[in-house]
Amino acid sequence: MSEVNLPPSSRKILGLLEGGGALTHKELVHLSNLAPRTVRYALKRLKDNDMIIEKFNFRDARQILYEYKDPQMVSTP
Repeated sequence: MSEVNLPPSSRKILGLLEGGGALTHKELVHLSNLAPRTVRYALKRLKDNDMIIEKFNFRDARQILYEYKDPQMVSTP
C-alpha cells in the first residue's frame, strides 16, 4: 500500500477489501461495525486515492461492489 494519509476508517475498510474480495456497502458496514455514513466517507477517500474500484453487481443491480485495486494489476506505460 502506498503512503497515503488515510483516516483510520479508510484503513479499516481497505483492510477488509484486501482480504475479503468484492463487498457491498452494506456488507462493509456490517463487517466494520462503522456507521453507514463513515463507510461512505472511507470509500470516497479510497476511490479518490485510486486504491479501490467500483464494480457492477450482477446479483443486485441496485448495489455496487467495491474491490481492492491490486497495484500489481495496474499497467504502467
